[in-house]
Amino acid sequence: MKQSLPTTMHAAAIDQFGGPLTPRLLPVPEPGPRDILIHVESAGVGVWDPFEREGGFAKMAGAEPRFPYVLGSEGAGIIAEVGDQVDEFKVGDHVYAMALANPNGGFYAEYVSVDANHASPIPRRLSIEQAGVMPVDAVTALIGLSDVLKLKSGESIMIFGASGGIGHLAVQLANRMGARVLAVASGSDGVALANNLGAELVIDGHREDVVAAAQKFAPEGLDCMLLTAGGHEADQSLKTLRKGGRVAYPRGVEPEPKSRPGIKIKRYDGMPTDGTIARLNRLIDQAPFEVHVAQTFSLDHAADALQALNQHFVGKIAIHPA
Repeated sequence: MKQSLPTTMHAAAIDQFGGPLTPRLLPVPEPGPRDILIHVESAGVGVWDPFEREGGFAKMAGAEPRFPYVLGSEGAGIIAEVGDQVDEFKVGDHVYAMALANPNGGFYAEYVSVDANHASPIPRRLSIEQAGVMPVDAVTALIGLSDVLKLKSGESIMIFGASGGIGHLAVQLANRMGARVLAVASGSDGVALANNLGAELVIDGHREDVVAAAQKFAPEGLDCMLLTAGGHEADQSLKTLRKGGRVAYPRGVEPEPKSRPGIKIKRYDGMPTDGTIARLNRLIDQAPFEVHVAQTFSLDHAADALQALNQHFVGKIAIHPA
């Protein structure tokens, strides 16, 4: 279904990998038969976006990049056009989507064309802004908890990096799965956020003794751990797991945790499979769910949004293309 649309749009793009991210006026992408065209109202700024800017995703995918190259792998907005073979969505639907190294361009733009299979209706408990910054981190959190750790109700889990993008969503998802959550956050604002999200115990990983807290929280040893950050404290925390304890960490966590006898450590990719998004939406809609947006930037200041990733913040950073 087609409607009157502009032929050009504002976007933030690079002309070569590693080059400056600048405001541009580009053609509105043309959706294919199985694509939807989204008028983007919120785009997430991922900690992986600098990696994409350097060409990392294109190299991994073995794809030939097209310049100007628009960054951004997640966002939300209103459908402006649907392809001829799309039946599950219609113009005017509110959706969120994720698409790493999307061949049609990224979400740092007023419009983005994505495969309809990569999109979902926005859960009723979320705003468009929240939905736009959520997809990649929420999917990564859910896969780690459910598919890799196979978290069970009543189990104890440490979420390391609990005030970050993945971590603050994982705290809430683990709560919904019935687990006892020990959240290791960063800074007083991170501790406050994790407390508000319902963790049973929250500590500041930079100021408090993580090992002592974990041993008090689970005297017989933690059942499992989701590591969204690496380093000395993360490695030390592994000794608090019971024999047979499980550890999951998403690809990109550095330094990677060191193996220890008697525990199972697995690195994983946060790519959804059939049913992942539906499970995520059901969990979100069970109760109030916070996707914390720390800062917002306009498209003209997208380069500043990338710089903000190097500073302390909790939750996520958003770009508002409108």
